[in-house]
Amino acid sequence: MEHKTLPNSELELMMILWNADRPMTRMEIEEKLPKKRRLSKTTVLSFLSRLEEKGFVRIEKEGRNNCYIPLVKENDYLKRESGVILKKLYGSSVRKFVAALYDGNGISKDEIKDLKDYLDSL
Repeated sequence: MEHKTLPNSELELMMILWNADRPMTRMEIEEKLPKKRRLSKTTVLSFLSRLEEKGFVRIEKEGRNNCYIPLVKENDYLKRESGVILKKLYGSSVRKFVAALYDGNGISKDEIKDLKDYLDSL
């Protein structure tokens, strides 16, 4: 099943679930949101409902609470999204992507060395 790119609000909740590496309740998810980004209960429930509709999470009843379980693995989502960004913004050119990072000071000389070592190991 091919998944769509998630809006930032829904991706934020998925990142919380992925980092937890276990099912979480809505309240637990809300507690992990940054202090500056407090959302209402209904907003969080709306985002979680959309994630369920899109096939990103499954809801299981645990007592009186719903627990949210990721169905899409973080690594799978990141691989797909990285490919989309690379294709859309850089014409599938890894060289252009790395050059943009370097020119924009988004990558240090140490990170370049790590990248080179990684590529050499392939």
